[in-house]
Amino acid sequence: MKFIADLHIHSKYSRATAKNLDFENIHIAAQKKGISVIATGDFTHPAWFSEIKEKCNPLENGLFKLKDSILRHADQQVPPVCQKGLQFILSCEISNIYKKNGKVRKNHNIVFLPDMQSAERFNRKMERIGNIRSDGRPVLGLDARDLLEIVLETSETAFLIPAHIWTPWFSIFGSKSGFDALEECFEDLTPHIFALETGLSSDPEMNWRVSNLKGLTLVSNSDAHSMEKIAREANLFDTELSFSGIRSALMDKKRSLFKGTFEFFPEEGKYHLDGHRKCGVRLKPEETQKYQGLCPKCGKPLTLGVLHRISELADLNEGKRPDGAIPFYRLLPLSEILSEVLEVGPASKKVKAAQDKIIKKYGPELTILHELPLKSLEGIDIPLFKEALRRVRNYEIFIQPGYDGEFGTVRIFTDYERRKLLGQRDLFALKEAEKATLNME
Repeated sequence: MKFIADLHIHSKYSRATAKNLDFENIHIAAQKKGISVIATGDFTHPAWFSEIKEKCNPLENGLFKLKDSILRHADQQVPPVCQKGLQFILSCEISNIYKKNGKVRKNHNIVFLPDMQSAERFNRKMERIGNIRSDGRPVLGLDARDLLEIVLETSETAFLIPAHIWTPWFSIFGSKSGFDALEECFEDLTPHIFALETGLSSDPEMNWRVSNLKGLTLVSNSDAHSMEKIAREANLFDTELSFSGIRSALMDKKRSLFKGTFEFFPEEGKYHLDGHRKCGVRLKPEETQKYQGLCPKCGKPLTLGVLHRISELADLNEGKRPDGAIPFYRLLPLSEILSEVLEVGPASKKVKAAQDKIIKKYGPELTILHELPLKSLEGIDIPLFKEALRRVRNYEIFIQPGYDGEFGTVRIFTDYERRKLLGQRDLFALKEAEKATLNME
């Protein structure tokens, strides 16, 4: 069975998350996106764990769904064309902060469990180690290797995926506190790691440059802190819709069950390049080396981004596709496309109204972005939308890359192109106009 899964989100109990990020709203948003399986997130938090038990029913496949009474009410807010059902997988993210090999390590790890009984056992173990009540993503002074050992002891089918592996501050390979190899972190238990989350600021192609990652499944998830961010990255499966099916697909060395990922444009991620946000300094790795890693304005250390860190560990040529590499597809969220087309903010009422109108007519967002034939949009009354979607699918966009916690900015049209496209019937006329302009010069 083919389906799309977002395996890393948070709840309203995590810091810096939307207060309405509850099961009902997650159910509504995920179906509008086109997701069939989504993480519960934050099951270590006592209040959220209580909501899981209160609002969800366990299924025989190791997943969960909303109870029928809640489901009926929530589905009233989902367009019929998007109502394909949603199941939850028990997950949480642990922030591990500890000292190892003479250095403070800070990395995040996602834990997946197959049933409530396992989650209850795991939560009791975590509470003996540290405070799991103050944040949906608990911060624990626990070695990541020891966390993995606890996961494996809790359930024979439980598994752990290192989160956003290149993020500078909190990841296994991060420039600020990470390791140079999986084995340094997980030691003897490294063989139990079979998947890695690439994060928003990198994509599979960038990760292919590091031979140490060969044989590992590269997954992509939203790490959503609000409904709008759900499925900004996601995974494509063709396997049994179950906990064991998902686990087996991620472990499958033949890559026959895991079909690829939907990716953020990595340049749009907030740690793609190096820089110092306070000084407005954004640098490529080679420029950073020129300044010896220091901000050219204030002299303080730069935050080394994902591209820089991958370049440090890379031992393979850029652009070389490994044998058996899984496909991936770069997408721009529908709200961002409409924001550019309508020339208003992505969170504006105008964008939301247009987005709802499109989804009600054409189906879930990921279907529209990835599969819907462009000719199906002939009757849409939003100027430039069809051309904008074509350009995004063909990667014909302009991105000012993100750095030091600042998201990158995307442009689909130049001002010149916008004027010409709105005043002429098709792109052919635009190209002729540009050609004429160049000849005059």
